[in-house]
Amino acid sequence: MSRRLPRIDRNEVRTYPARGRASKVKRSLEGIPHEAGASFGSFLEGLPGILGAADLRDAIQAAARAKRRDKLLLWGFGAHLIKVGLAPLVVDLMERGLVSGLMMNGAGCVHDLELAMMGRTSEDVAPALDEGSFGMARETSALLNGAIVAGHEAGLGMGEAVGRAILEGKGFRYKDRSVLATAARLDIPVTIHVAVGTDIHHMHPGADGAALGATSFRDFETLARLVAALEGGVLFNIGSAVILPEVFLKALALARNLGHKVERFTTVNCDFIRQYRPAVNVVERPTRLGGRGISLVGHHEILVPLIAAGLVEAQAAGGQRRRGRR
Repeated sequence: MSRRLPRIDRNEVRTYPARGRASKVKRSLEGIPHEAGASFGSFLEGLPGILGAADLRDAIQAAARAKRRDKLLLWGFGAHLIKVGLAPLVVDLMERGLVSGLMMNGAGCVHDLELAMMGRTSEDVAPALDEGSFGMARETSALLNGAIVAGHEAGLGMGEAVGRAILEGKGFRYKDRSVLATAARLDIPVTIHVAVGTDIHHMHPGADGAALGATSFRDFETLARLVAALEGGVLFNIGSAVILPEVFLKALALARNLGHKVERFTTVNCDFIRQYRPAVNVVERPTRLGGRGISLVGHHEILVPLIAAGLVEAQAAGGQRRRGRR
């Protein structure tokens, strides 16, 4: 080799004392082994104070703090949350006063209604698509399209229209586990944000484009009012990769443009992988003025029960502290 390279002599390496160095991992942050029979609260406290475990605890604490201060807890989710069996947990959180508002995509209506009606949902898409039967379930589409048209005529948003239809309708044996029916019963705002052509009932002759657009647009206006009051609160986005992050960002922009102070709040995005729109439109951009964005990566059927159980524990602990001060 013609080029003369620098000399490397490890005997001349400069060192420093390890005890004087800043370290990101400390013994105090290590996990604590779980004891058989111990509470779920102690399990959470025993998680390592590092990375995802610390973020999970921070998300729970932010939501519990918002509840104590009577701030909003907004929950947004795609249909997958319902499809993996988590609707009863959302219903329980609503019953406990841990949900101030809900936002969903259009497919959430399909699976919530079918589970309330039949106790089952989610067809096998691939073979149904091959034979031309995908999305052609008669009752599902007739009920949804009918509820949306009736809601349009009554001046309702889509979430309230479908929720009322399930709550007040006949043949819904399992309405007690319906997110939409529970929201209607408890008068909790639920907004549904559709993209025309994405949901199975849009293919049927009973679908009315004007009704779909008008009821979903009313829900956008409702969401903007909720977001305008989000200061000090928490927004969860669970599994919506495109629709809800985009809708939330526009609702926030509208609220701020109209002079509402929405700066210090927490956003929590939960999904299987880190994706662009939730990362920037939920976690990063909205919280630049003083809030905090948290990203939790993992399966909904594991993460959501952990968050819900942590909130239930925190609510119970807060009640015990209040009783103790009397």
